[in-house]
Amino acid sequence: MWILGWKGASGFSACSTAEAVTNGVDATGLTAIVTGSSSGIGVETARVLAMRGAHVVMAVRNVDAGRSVKEAILKEIPTAKVDVMQLDLNSMASVKKFASEYVSSGLPLNLLINNAGIMMCPYMLSADNIELQFATNHVEWFKYFPGHFLLTHLLLDTMKYTARESNREGRIVIVSSEGHRWCNKEGIRFEKINNEAEYNNIRAYGQAKLANILHANELARRFKLSLFKQAEGVNITANSLHPGVIATNLYRHTGVIATITNAVSRFVLKNVQQGAATTCYVALHPQVKGVTGEYFSDSNVYKANSQAKDEELAKKLWDFSLDLINPFC
Repeated sequence: MWILGWKGASGFSACSTAEAVTNGVDATGLTAIVTGSSSGIGVETARVLAMRGAHVVMAVRNVDAGRSVKEAILKEIPTAKVDVMQLDLNSMASVKKFASEYVSSGLPLNLLINNAGIMMCPYMLSADNIELQFATNHVEWFKYFPGHFLLTHLLLDTMKYTARESNREGRIVIVSSEGHRWCNKEGIRFEKINNEAEYNNIRAYGQAKLANILHANELARRFKLSLFKQAEGVNITANSLHPGVIATNLYRHTGVIATITNAVSRFVLKNVQQGAATTCYVALHPQVKGVTGEYFSDSNVYKANSQAKDEELAKKLWDFSLDLINPFC
């Protein structure tokens, strides 16, 4: 249980749960994709969105695990609308296949929750020969802008169409971390993404999480300036967030840290219900309507580091990511 319960301007705190921050919110008629929703806070995010009436599409690597989560949600909420689709963020081909199948399904898309990620793993390359944390947390995750980048990029037209036809704001929610403060002094080491000799798992994680925030901010800037060739503007917001420090299997690569985390989690860390709160708040709460390009923590607007607000770095990352995903677009 998190020991601090001070409420911010939103009226919520680190102790608030996903159910609490969405209490009274009616998400009926909204369709949401939640990546990484077969474990951890992704499960709770999917469950609470479904509880509030949203049609939830669980984008998961392990379909069997996803189906088990779906069954559990339906057992609790018989009226819930939940689908499971396979998405491996470690493969751009998989991201492209997922996006193609989603677009072909004809489903609308109001909410894109980029939740999946890994943390501080040993040096590895993705299926597309990109350092794994950067690939999974940014490139594969932003595939529709490079991995969650490529995914976002490929689904944008569907989101724009949905926002226009439904006259309801679309929201892109990118789960980052306070770990973005652990990045290298230059922010993103564009020339050394795959440099094994200088690889540091903590710095690599910080770099990937910084990329998440920069991605959201550049999306927001482009939406505001109508840089997606839509003269009438784009009724979509993009925000990033820190879910809190939570004892989930995200720590499976951290050895001693995992042991300590599991031992003290009940006393000082958030539980999963609290960990999913900020994601659900940013995705659904009326207080966030029209808010874009912000970083949230504990269901309140929070201040990211100076690198996260660097517009030139965000633009450079955007162009770098586009080059990475170009063969798959």
